[in-house]
Amino acid sequence: MEKPIFDSWETIRLNNDQVSTFDDVIAVESPLTFIVNGEEFATVVCTPNHLRELVIGFLVSEGVIRFHDDIKSIQIDEQHGFAYIELTKKLQKTEPSKRVINSCCGISRQFYFQSDLQTARTNDYPLTISPNQCLHLMTLLQNASTDFKKTGGFHNAGLCTVDELLAIRTDIGRHNALDKIHGYIFLNKISVRDKVIVFSGRISSEVLLKVSKMGIAIIVSTSAPTNLALELAHDLGITAIGFTRGNKMSIYTHPQRIIEP
Repeated sequence: MEKPIFDSWETIRLNNDQVSTFDDVIAVESPLTFIVNGEEFATVVCTPNHLRELVIGFLVSEGVIRFHDDIKSIQIDEQHGFAYIELTKKLQKTEPSKRVINSCCGISRQFYFQSDLQTARTNDYPLTISPNQCLHLMTLLQNASTDFKKTGGFHNAGLCTVDELLAIRTDIGRHNALDKIHGYIFLNKISVRDKVIVFSGRISSEVLLKVSKMGIAIIVSTSAPTNLALELAHDLGITAIGFTRGNKMSIYTHPQRIIEP
């Protein structure tokens, strides 16, 4: 059984000159350490749900797992916060802090990690979506974000078709939410050619690269992008849409995928 993702905390509320106490609902934050082939690989701080998807999505994103046959076993000790992963191959280690500069679509682009260079994908899928569909998907994500509504402390990522929300994953970390979606895609062998990511957080370069590694062509966010994220989106063929709120949205890259009704 998974750990609870909520806690209760006695809190004092000040509202002008009114003072009251209440038990606030708080998001649970928990460390999870990855032990790969008997060696400590990484520790993430996360929301303790959908942990198998998180483990797989993270390791696929890092290039450690490429195929289903790479996985011999995964055991998760939720009580103590450890994930034990045995691979059918030797773990290949790279320098995690080394920046790599390489050609991306003919343009010299800087990657912060070797795994990004190895696993980022250029996307040329001819998928199209209308502005109304983007706004509708964002509404579906927000309506389904019940954990956020309870605490205000979570990010949400949704895997969608252009018309439907297929899966939503929640985490205190926006990167973890995307890794959980990636793990869901990998475990269920889902084709991503017609899929869209709808997202509650800022589109940073790391977020953009995670979407690229999933092989998804469109990300729709309620928040802002960074300049490096947009440079990567332009080079990797990803349509990045931000500030999707109410009846408005901002299309930053590859607008040819956005069609008028």
